[in-house]
Amino acid sequence: MEHQVFVPVPAGRLTAALADPVRVARAVPGLQQDAGAPPVAGRLKLRVGGHSVTYRGTARVLAREDGGYAVEGDATEARGTGSVKLALTLRLAATDGGTTVTVSGTADATGRIAELPADAVASAAARLLNRFLEGLAERTEETGEAEETREAESGHTSVFDTEIPPSSLDADSDDEEDAGDQGDAEDAEASAGDFADTGVPPAEAAHARRTMIGRSAEEVDHAPPRGRYAPVPAPQTVTANQALRWAAPAAALAVASAIVVGRALRKRR
Repeated sequence: MEHQVFVPVPAGRLTAALADPVRVARAVPGLQQDAGAPPVAGRLKLRVGGHSVTYRGTARVLAREDGGYAVEGDATEARGTGSVKLALTLRLAATDGGTTVTVSGTADATGRIAELPADAVASAAARLLNRFLEGLAERTEETGEAEETREAESGHTSVFDTEIPPSSLDADSDDEEDAGDQGDAEDAEASAGDFADTGVPPAEAAHARRTMIGRSAEEVDHAPPRGRYAPVPAPQTVTANQALRWAAPAAALAVASAIVVGRALRKRR
């Protein structure tokens, strides 16, 4: 068999794609790769007319001395005893606007596909080759665009090439910070000196001393607030409670007296 396919990519890029088994496997239409298997290995469903045959096998793409590529494949039916062996040769020729790929070779098949019409088998094989080379060309274009993008990005100035502004931790700033620290230390020493001269602690220290001495850490942590933030006590109702306290016995005494007087009057009658 002999078949020609035109792809709109340069011959150099197509050659590089054929030399990469990973890109070759991704370009095969409908290939289901097996885990842990070589790149171009797995299951492939081939449609011939109104029939479909699933094959499991491997394929290899090897470079030839004359600049072409040899494709060797061996597969068996997933459900059956048939098999297919093919040996193809790919020749690349640069043309206007792309590359012309000439495919020639032989294929031996047994099983279900050998029972189908030869024209239908040839048409299915040509369609598979067209889709394979077109898919390989698409991945070649994607790779070329990615390389151009990387080259364009490499032309831009990187953030690592920009000039770094002087750090705030340089010698001058260190001197200024040291001077500030010395000033704070002098102020602290002056305050300590004033305290030592007078012998009287500041008001805040005295208040803290009065509130902290004789109290444990838990008491200090859970002590209620004092001063302006202390809780306001609830109003006391001592007067009302005392009145109610004496009113009950007086009422009981009045009732008892009324009962006694009533009984006395009854006896006299």
